[in-house]
Amino acid sequence: MKAEDVVAEWTTPLGAPAFPKTRYKFVDREYFNIVYRTDPEALRRFVPEPLTIPEPLVRFEVMRMPDVTGLGDYTECGQLAVVELDGVRGEYNMAMYVDDFAAIASGRELGAYPKKLGSPRLALETDTLTGTLDYGSVRVATATMGYKYYPLAVDKAREEIAVPTYMLKKLPGFDGQPRICELVRAEITDVEIKGAWTGPARLQLFEHVMAPLADLPVREIVSVSHLLTDLTLGSPGVVHDYL
Repeated sequence: MKAEDVVAEWTTPLGAPAFPKTRYKFVDREYFNIVYRTDPEALRRFVPEPLTIPEPLVRFEVMRMPDVTGLGDYTECGQLAVVELDGVRGEYNMAMYVDDFAAIASGRELGAYPKKLGSPRLALETDTLTGTLDYGSVRVATATMGYKYYPLAVDKAREEIAVPTYMLKKLPGFDGQPRICELVRAEITDVEIKGAWTGPARLQLFEHVMAPLADLPVREIVSVSHLLTDLTLGSPGVVHDYL
């Protein structure tokens, strides 16, 4: 293979890329979101400068994605902190746990999504929407919500999904020193809300060294949503270069 052909390839392995070159369109993407108040000192240990923390709020999410261009069918779970940058409120994506390698690889390589392998699940258990995260065989999180108790305004639902999201893109060189260390921002603008609900909810987080969600304990549940959407991911851009 010629050098110019190597450069032209999308990603490795050459000839059988880990993920396709495409825009990722999500059909019937389902969110279960719980925003909760946590310990402010604990949250400061997770959020990097120049982001600031207006309130000690965290969003726990489980996302069911049955139809994604090029990636197929998978589920994600994560934690995001409510932050501000230059007076604009957004969220900082601290960690995501995903059950599909192509989604992990594309998220980390093309964006800055902090993805690692886990076993999230979103399902309806009789009258209860249930979101769980297992790391290996160990339960890390359990979220429950009364199913479709109350409608949620479409504008409110769209606002939740379209909030700016900040992530840390960090890649080392072979000498162990950082080659890339950037704070990036992404925003979803192509959103169709197909259903939105709220209701009573509970969230339990369990101690785990490799999935430390419980390091940000639940003090008070602030808001809850269950959303069904179609959307397309936007490309992230750099807002701060630590190097």
